[in-house]
Amino acid sequence: MDFTLNEEEQLLADSINRLIDKTYDFEARKAITRSEAGYDPKLWAALAELGVLGLPLPEAQGGFGVGMLSMVSVMKALGRGLVVEPYVPTVTAARLIAALGSDAQKSLLEKVIAGELKLALGHAEPDSRYNLNEVATRATRAGSGYRLTGEKRLVLGAPIADKLLVSARTAGGNGDTEGIGLFLVDTGAKGLRLNTYRTNDDMRGADLVLDGVEAELVGPEGGAFDAIEEAIDFATLLECADAVGAMHYANETTLEYLKTRKQFGVPIGSFQALQHRMVDMTVEARQAESMLLLACSQFDDAAQGKLSASERRRFVSAAKVKCGDAARKVGQEAIQLHGGMGMTYEMKVAHTFKRLTMFILSNGDTEHHLARYAASAHAA
Repeated sequence: MDFTLNEEEQLLADSINRLIDKTYDFEARKAITRSEAGYDPKLWAALAELGVLGLPLPEAQGGFGVGMLSMVSVMKALGRGLVVEPYVPTVTAARLIAALGSDAQKSLLEKVIAGELKLALGHAEPDSRYNLNEVATRATRAGSGYRLTGEKRLVLGAPIADKLLVSARTAGGNGDTEGIGLFLVDTGAKGLRLNTYRTNDDMRGADLVLDGVEAELVGPEGGAFDAIEEAIDFATLLECADAVGAMHYANETTLEYLKTRKQFGVPIGSFQALQHRMVDMTVEARQAESMLLLACSQFDDAAQGKLSASERRRFVSAAKVKCGDAARKVGQEAIQLHGGMGMTYEMKVAHTFKRLTMFILSNGDTEHHLARYAASAHAA
């Protein structure tokens, strides 16, 4: 299969890389992460202008309807720049609204594409670990709407979002896949408390406490689990591509450091032992990208009905395991080869290491995805 970018994809990737190089250097990023907002509205507007916010959304709602493969180059560029803007949370929630929402709810996507509305998906809970069916938050009918009661953990992008898409149970017991629905909540709704924080890799997140919060049902009551699982797989592959971009940056900056740092009067890159380690880092990143591309192509086939959901899960988990393993090796080696200065706040490679470390744990760690891969392979 040919994974070469077509002309339009290459032009878009080049445009994003130029935008980040011009407006999002490391000093600018540090200022953004220290700001109260936690993101750059100008960059968000620029991404909207380039059409990036509408890439994975349906053409019927003003998007471009591109597949997962076409998203890889975009996410690699964002990962290389360690962008902290809530792109993945917004487009993941937006795709769920596009798949399940009413016509009125889908009209919100026009604002998302224009950069006027940011979203976040709240699904994980205090006791759920990585099990998507562990949903204890409850939704009860209240007139023409619903009220939500429960807690959500690590909702990335929530402090920046205008609306939240929250999962809650209308029927069944904790652990059942049936009875889980999705609900749209305003971030300023009465009874909603956001305990906000900055993650270790400078993203903005929040834990949600819902105490009788008014909410609007999105899609069928109690029938959203399959869509949620597909959306989490979508987000996982986006994060894998982001990590691949970060790994490529780590390799580039480490190679440059080996060429310029001198010891005993010569560049340390002339030492054969360090050359071997640099080669290993490059191979790890390239293998991770290859597995990612395969998983993305299978995800697209599953979206078109050519593969089963279990096959999609298998390939997504394979990509997460390989990318997670490569992220650990590349990140740690980049720090080691930079020496003590690699851990300092002033070095971008230290922040790249943080991004890669957080990625390893996001949406399921290696142990979880190995088990999921085995279960999916058995089901297939």
